Amino acid sequence: MVTIRLFCAGGMSTSLLVTKMREAAAAAGVEADIEAHGVGSVDRRVDEKTDVVLLGPQVGYQAKQMREKVAKYNIPCEVIPMTDYGMVNGKAVFELALKLAREAGRI
Repeated sequence: MVTIRLFCAGGMSTSLLVTKMREAAAAAGVEADIEAHGVGSVDRRVDEKTDVVLLGPQVGYQAKQMREKVAKYNIPCEVIPMTDYGMVNGKAVFELALKLAREAGRI
């Protein structure tokens, strides 16, 4: 099981991307818990069970602060590439999340 949390300005703009990521996970045969939330809720939505945090490009300017918040759990935190976000490329974003989780030893 891989636990992925996406954060954007309000949590709504990433909902379609989450759907596409869930489809990509199912197609790959990977059990995944993927949710999107507003960036202001990171303290309530991220814990030691979270494997990866991804940020929508519109909140990418907050990446440094977000990385500091999740560092205590050793969770990788990256900004979703603008092209993949804009094209709602769930497969590419899911693969990015898996890569980050593996590199950090989370899965």
